[in-house]
Amino acid sequence: MNELALKYGCNPNQKPSRIYMEDGSDLPVTVLNGKPGYINFLDALNSIQLVKELKEACGLPAAASFKHVSPAGAALGLPLSEVERKMYHIAPDMELSPLACAYARARGADRMSSFGDWIALSDVCDVPTAKLIQHEVSDGIIAPGYEPEALTILAGKKKGNYNVVAIDPAYKPNPVEHKQVYGITFEQGRNELAINADTMLTNWVTENKTVTEEQKRDLIIALITLKYTQSNSVCYTAGGQTIGVGAGQQSRIHCTRLAGQKADNWQLRHMPKVLELPFRDDVAKPNRDNAIDVYIGDTPEDVIGDDVWAETFTRQPEPLTAEEKKEYLSHVTGVCLGSDAFFPFGDNIERARRSGVTAIVQPGGSIRDQQVIDTCNKYGIAMAFCGIRLFHH
Repeated sequence: MNELALKYGCNPNQKPSRIYMEDGSDLPVTVLNGKPGYINFLDALNSIQLVKELKEACGLPAAASFKHVSPAGAALGLPLSEVERKMYHIAPDMELSPLACAYARARGADRMSSFGDWIALSDVCDVPTAKLIQHEVSDGIIAPGYEPEALTILAGKKKGNYNVVAIDPAYKPNPVEHKQVYGITFEQGRNELAINADTMLTNWVTENKTVTEEQKRDLIIALITLKYTQSNSVCYTAGGQTIGVGAGQQSRIHCTRLAGQKADNWQLRHMPKVLELPFRDDVAKPNRDNAIDVYIGDTPEDVIGDDVWAETFTRQPEPLTAEEKKEYLSHVTGVCLGSDAFFPFGDNIERARRSGVTAIVQPGGSIRDQQVIDTCNKYGIAMAFCGIRLFHH
């Protein structure tokens, strides 16, 4: 099949809509269940590239959670701690494969943004991963294949309408890309740049050049994630996953602030006060995530009335004060940061430091590079210039 009709384009009024191969060859994707739309396929085809590259670069299963053509989270299949299972609402006795761990981490990076996500998996979807996805609110999934039982589980979501797409793992896209804007065709070579430590992390420009192997891995995760994030973009990573992605901002400092706030929220979800919030048993995961976001972000009694709290908790939770949050975040360290283009001012470094960043990778090339380097040196932050911009539109 060399084309697939879609319900409509980005919006219901944009018809007709389809995906097809210009050269007449067969599409490399197969819809196994549901009826994916235009934006679904944009998310699917961008996210599958991201997880494929993560696995190639790091040698572990990878997963991504996409929303509106940018990743809300991306991660490797590293084991989850007891605290992380609590953070991500996963039962202590639930079986998790490495692939399932990858998706739990990707989804858990920013659970608010991942609500109704598109999922990408680097490997054949197994049963533990399908069972995890079964209980999340999601629009669809793409993977190189599915175990039969896993496919049955996924096909049962959304009253049988869940979108399940398989992609040929051997597919190689044309090295030249085309797109149309306002009836005018654009052409460019595909961004086939290989991102790994040997190519990206050799030019350390700060006084501190010491980074761990884990930090190098996390810096590579940041760069690969940025390669498939709508620009301008900045990405914070830790422990083999993204913890804050700031996408599509016109100003780089706004990217750094947005992603930094998401990273801080991820860190605050580790706090015992947050982990032990007295949720009622009948409160669904999305409602728990909404309540946690409010609890972390503001003083509860100033935002939500007593009647709403009563519908969420068995008792009124003790407020999380600004002083408590500041104290907790002051001990965070070892976080990594990547940027898809150079930092024009040292203010980005000042903001990143507040979120525990100790290692940075960015292209360099600003007329104020020395100011940015000096700011890193002020705080003992290690920074590499990779020399490559990673804009994506």
